[in-house]
Amino acid sequence: MDVLYFAWVRERIGHPKEKIDTNPATVMALVNELRAREPRYAAAFADLSALRVAIDQELSDFDAPLKNAREVAFFPPMTGG
Repeated sequence: MDVLYFAWVRERIGHPKEKIDTNPATVMALVNELRAREPRYAAAFADLSALRVAIDQELSDFDAPLKNAREVAFFPPMTGG
């Protein structure tokens, strides 16, 4: 599965994208797996209210299933202007 990070999430983690070999049931299970990796991931995912997620380029929720997902992207909320 490809995991993409945008804006300050990318800055905290240190790279924009990675391919991981995992099979979590939900986005939240993936987040918990990533948090456990090392402190920079824990910092990036410390406040989920400041994050949005997309599964295969469709906005989703953290409790959404990941079965057959090819890509998960994490990013801060968009602002207009």
